[in-house]
Amino acid sequence: MSQKDQKEAFVSNLNGTSLQEVALGSFLAPLCLITRGLLLILYHQAKGSLPLPLPLISHLLLDFSVLILPLVLSCTVLSDILHHVIFISTCVLACTIFYIYRTNRPPARHPQSAISTFLQSHVQFKQIPFVTIFRVLVNVKTAISILAVDFSVFPRRYAKTETYGTGVMDFGVGAYVFANALVCPEARRKNVSGSKMNHISKQLLSVWPLVVLGMARLVAVKMTGYHEHVTEYGVHWNFFFTLAIVKVVASVVLIVLPISQCWLFALLISGFYQFALETTELKAFLIHNNDREKDLLHANKEGIFSVVGYVAIYMAGVQIGLYVMQPRTQVREWLKALFNIMLGSLVLYAALYACQTFVEPVSRRFANLSFCLWSVAQSLFFMLCLAAADMILLFSKRTSGCHLLPLSWNLYKKQSSDSVSEKEREEMDRLCLIQAVSRNQLLFFLLANVMTGLTNSMVNTLSCSSVFSASVLLAYMFMNCIVIYVLHLCGITVKFW
Repeated sequence: MSQKDQKEAFVSNLNGTSLQEVALGSFLAPLCLITRGLLLILYHQAKGSLPLPLPLISHLLLDFSVLILPLVLSCTVLSDILHHVIFISTCVLACTIFYIYRTNRPPARHPQSAISTFLQSHVQFKQIPFVTIFRVLVNVKTAISILAVDFSVFPRRYAKTETYGTGVMDFGVGAYVFANALVCPEARRKNVSGSKMNHISKQLLSVWPLVVLGMARLVAVKMTGYHEHVTEYGVHWNFFFTLAIVKVVASVVLIVLPISQCWLFALLISGFYQFALETTELKAFLIHNNDREKDLLHANKEGIFSVVGYVAIYMAGVQIGLYVMQPRTQVREWLKALFNIMLGSLVLYAALYACQTFVEPVSRRFANLSFCLWSVAQSLFFMLCLAAADMILLFSKRTSGCHLLPLSWNLYKKQSSDSVSEKEREEMDRLCLIQAVSRNQLLFFLLANVMTGLTNSMVNTLSCSSVFSASVLLAYMFMNCIVIYVLHLCGITVKFW
């Protein structure tokens, strides 16, 4: 077999992992986020100031070491002991939070009084922190996985499944669509200006970068003979085309139908699509893999028909975005919202269990009903974990008096004894790697794809040792991050549309 054939076989015929292991991985990133925040709080307590010395370099290295490095190691050399890593990290962080609370708690204040006061606190923010972090981390995990999957150190159970199964990368695809929907104009309640036809025209024009990127990737793959997994999207299709079509179709649907009922449309779309899979020859048509030469439909059937499922996921994401973006100022109100998100995730997991038992298992290849339910349920769970981390950091900020943590909720100034200026907060956000990726998310995704291709052309990924593989992945992520970070420091947003 040629090296291309070996790489294609390496990512083919896989069955994924359990739902529990995918859910377990949702805890690591929030723990990393808390770690970063607590380290800054401890430094502030020791020195009485932030940012760190040599801020341009030190904050980049801190964010990369605490937020990116653990995610790379978790899907490579630490994948088999991830549960131990999460348990130990949780214990250490709990002790650190208790130490900060005990050190800064006024002698006369009872713990229940402190919690009650915290629940009544009011928060202010320019953007909802856990939504931004969710979108960035989905992008970061995607960037890690698209290269890591080509190395033998990356567990095969994490890779995309062939037909049925729940791989970590399968969830990544659904989560990426869900993340885009969370902050779309409809979710942010932006009114449609002008006629509906003008709005549709604007949506068609807005996706041209995705179409161009999809065409560029297609040409590059075919010209270089780059390895590709045909049953993933088809012969000519790729994820950029899926993103473009989902965006346009969902925007058109949301003009005609009431946005407040997105959840119902998501259910109807995925339900009717599943009904078609069960009652027609569609499923057999999608599974059959020896008819690619007939026409473009046969060549790209997975990519074309799976769009239906992704539209359903997008619609569900818009509904969640509408709910999350509702105005709330009190901590108690946000905790109630997070409780409702948790209930939503549990209900969807219950529906997923019933669907897998009585209909069919999760299939990213079809984007069937089970896949839609799983993508939304797991996205809600991951977002819930990040929101809980935000709440823990907010409590630690209030307790310690350190109000300069980047990309987190802030207490209203009248409730804070610290006179932190808006300029100081903006400086901390300017030094934040998460904010840098958030500023140029599409560019980060594009850069990761280009760097993945370059790395594969220079390194025989199948023959690398575990340590060397992890080192290459860390170097690859550091290059992606430093480019995005420098653009952020310079105030550059790469956007042509």
